Amino acid sequence: MTVCRLCVGETLGAGDPLPGGQLARVEAIAASGDAGLTLVDCLDACERGDVVVVRPTPAARVEAGPVWFERLAGDASSEALHRWVRAGGPGRSPVPEALAGLRIEAP
Repeated sequence: MTVCRLCVGETLGAGDPLPGGQLARVEAIAASGDAGLTLVDCLDACERGDVVVVRPTPAARVEAGPVWFERLAGDASSEALHRWVRAGGPGRSPVPEALAGLRIEAP
C-alpha cells in the first residue's frame, strides 16, 4: 500500500476516535504482514484526502495494476481494505463492495 503522509487522516480529522487516526489503521494492516506500507509526501491527489494505492503482489502484476482509493478512512473501510489485501488484493480478489464507491482513477 502507498499512503500520502500529508493527507492521511483528513477525512475524519480530529473526530477520529482512534489514537493515531487513519495512519494507525494502515500501519496496523502493514504490521499484520498482509501488506507492505510506503508513506510518500504526495500522490498528486491532495483534494481527495485519505488516498490509498494498493499495488498487486509481484505474481499478480501481469494481471492487474494498482488500485486507487479516496477518502478511505475509519474502521469499516479499513477493515474491508485489510480483508481484501489478505485475500490477495488487485488481480487476485475483486474489489469488495464496501470499497467500490471509494475507488478512483489514478491522477
